[in-house]
Amino acid sequence: LPVDILKIDGMFVRDVETNPLDMAVVNAVTAVGRALGKVTVAEWVESEATLQCLREAGVDRAQGFVLHRPCPLEELVAD
Repeated sequence: LPVDILKIDGMFVRDVETNPLDMAVVNAVTAVGRALGKVTVAEWVESEATLQCLREAGVDRAQGFVLHRPCPLEELVAD
């Protein structure tokens, strides 16, 4: 199957602000994504500080509680 998106597992995202190894993984995946012309998505983004760190690293998109809590589809489209 063709690859459309490179997703960065939350295991590497949750401590990215304080763990240099996690930051190295995020930077590496982001660099590969850029080289391949693919979008990068970080999951498990739970704080504004983490989101800012990922933005600075060049991650294209994010998923997590900092952006929106899980909710039923009906509630989401009503917003």
